[in-house]
Amino acid sequence: MSKYPHHSRGWRCTSGRRRCRGQALRDRLGKPLIVRSAYRSPEHNRSVGGATRSKHMEGAAFDIAMTNHDPAAFETPARAVGFLGFGFYPRSGFMHVDLGPTRQWGERFPVRATAFAEETPPAREVLADSRTMKGGGAAGVATLGAAGLEVAQNVLAETQSAIMPLVPYLDTLRWVFIAVALGGIAVTIYARIDDWTVATTPTGSEKR
Repeated sequence: MSKYPHHSRGWRCTSGRRRCRGQALRDRLGKPLIVRSAYRSPEHNRSVGGATRSKHMEGAAFDIAMTNHDPAAFETPARAVGFLGFGFYPRSGFMHVDLGPTRQWGERFPVRATAFAEETPPAREVLADSRTMKGGGAAGVATLGAAGLEVAQNVLAETQSAIMPLVPYLDTLRWVFIAVALGGIAVTIYARIDDWTVATTPTGSEKR
């Protein structure tokens, strides 16, 4: 038995090439794991209504939030690193995994209508740092438009399926922000051309 019973043996790393399954799963997924429940004392397990022989009391089970994971893509890597027991709790937003025996229960998560959006550099920073925008009076306008586009993208990425009914409107709003940004860029280019024209035009007639 572990000297520290509160440590979860499914997460504890051992020496050599053997690695803890929790960390191995995190490495495979490439994302943090939000653990909602791991080791439970018998008293705590009873207080939360856990099973009489819950693997949580052995430190061999984890309840992982699906906030930042696609449940459909989570299960296969979890099995690959050695988790054998799976409990699905879509209404509570987490998946139970443990070290066995092999079994599963609960209703599987519904397929998400949209995948997680890929992380992209902030659009406003890209525009603000560009040579074209530096020194132009319309930089603020274009940056504001780009910031609005970024906000729309972040909202779409973070709220996921909860805002699916609003997706058509967000798409329209995105194009509005793009139009504002392009308008700002056009004004900046025009201002630069105008400045160049003024600088190259003689201020008076030259004597010959």
